[in-house]
Amino acid sequence: MQPALETTDLRAGYGDVEVLDGVSLQLMPGEIVALIGANGVGKTTLLRTISGLVRATGGAISLLGERIDGLAPHKVAEAGFVQSPEGKQLFLGMSIQENLMVGAHNRRAYPRMKTTMEEVYRLFPILAERRDKAASTLSGGQQQMLAVGRALMARPKVLALDEPSLGLAPIMVDRLFEAVREVRKLDIPILIIEQNVFQVLSMADRGYVLERGRVALSGTGRELLENQHLRSTYLGI
Repeated sequence: MQPALETTDLRAGYGDVEVLDGVSLQLMPGEIVALIGANGVGKTTLLRTISGLVRATGGAISLLGERIDGLAPHKVAEAGFVQSPEGKQLFLGMSIQENLMVGAHNRRAYPRMKTTMEEVYRLFPILAERRDKAASTLSGGQQQMLAVGRALMARPKVLALDEPSLGLAPIMVDRLFEAVREVRKLDIPILIIEQNVFQVLSMADRGYVLERGRVALSGTGRELLENQHLRSTYLGI
């Protein structure tokens, strides 16, 4: 089976500072794959490199078998790699519905905007109830749901989530992970960066652990949860 997303010996950084030192990973159709590691090891840089926001200095990136490294960010999004960034980055003065409409900006998504919006509202009923309210009136957890919904509006072939639970209350974290499981039912493979290691690995099919810009560990979610190095380093067990 062809990977939905694949990086091969990917290298990237900022100026003379190399952050990614040969990262290879695969995301297969229908999978949820977790990317975990301490702050500063290159997780967000990896997403930004795949998105075209950071230029790769070596290696390759393929989306459904087609090379996308070297493409401009809007071309990567049009190809189907869509990221919900850390920090939500919503237009707080605009309505919930207007924020969702912004997500359907590419030529592939725009003609199906109404249908996709109905799917997002079924996934996140609170957004449907408050569609005419400003995004600023939502709680932190609801704003994160809006950020994920906006990414879905772009009709992704691969969805990347960068720290979706950051700063959320525990009850909202649970609801958010339930929503991610629902997104999976839309047959969209998901690459997720998450500091909540136990919860994300309990949900993920597979995971990769980054250390110093390299893949240090990989395996199924269950295998990683049982790995003693990971348990002592990230779970404190």
